Amino acid sequence: MDRILIIEDDAETAAAVAAVVRALDCAAEHRDTLDAGVAEAAGDYKVIVLDRTLPGGDGVDAIARIRAGGSRALILVLSALGRAAQRVEGLEKGADDYLPKPFEEDELRARLRALLRRGTMQVLDNDLLAFGDLEIRMKARTVHVKRAHVPVSPKEFELITYFARNAGQIVTRMQLLENVWNLHFDPGTNVVDVHVGRLRRKLEDAGSPAIQTARGEGYVFAPLPAAGGAG
Repeated sequence: MDRILIIEDDAETAAAVAAVVRALDCAAEHRDTLDAGVAEAAGDYKVIVLDRTLPGGDGVDAIARIRAGGSRALILVLSALGRAAQRVEGLEKGADDYLPKPFEEDELRARLRALLRRGTMQVLDNDLLAFGDLEIRMKARTVHVKRAHVPVSPKEFELITYFARNAGQIVTRMQLLENVWNLHFDPGTNVVDVHVGRLRRKLEDAGSPAIQTARGEGYVFAPLPAAGGAG
């Protein structure tokens, strides 16, 4: 069972977050001061939900301490300090996501689910990106699902690599045009949809429904954990 740490001094908010965490079949641990949270963050957590205005200081300023303590958890800042400049500050100081208070439980659930999916990626010796049963080998430029080779074209390999590096996040058609095709305008063709559709079918045929459509927004790369694995 994946573990999520909640560092939040408001008991009502902490209880609401914990309920969302448990609805995702994860275990919730709670600390209500910054120092206690930083100390606990060294444990085996997939995600840390971090408030900013805590007894002991600003949670965002403690992100560096959390990382220095060895934590590899993804960090979601959940704060009433929700102006654009404050969100940018949090992300620039190392947060992986930032959700202003008050929050909708459905949105928090979606944000946590996305971070958990991103957390399934492992980077081994700068060559292998592994998402459960799906593996991408950067040097060989090959894709495998359940150790079976999935033949992809050079452009499809660029696509899956970009998706992998943005796993769990919505990727728009314009982002794909800019980063995979190096086009900074919309050519008015369905080139993105055709290539994504072809890659998605290849992965699904191999047993990995990794690419999902975010209706009206783009795509989300969210491979399933390995069969029998946690999460």
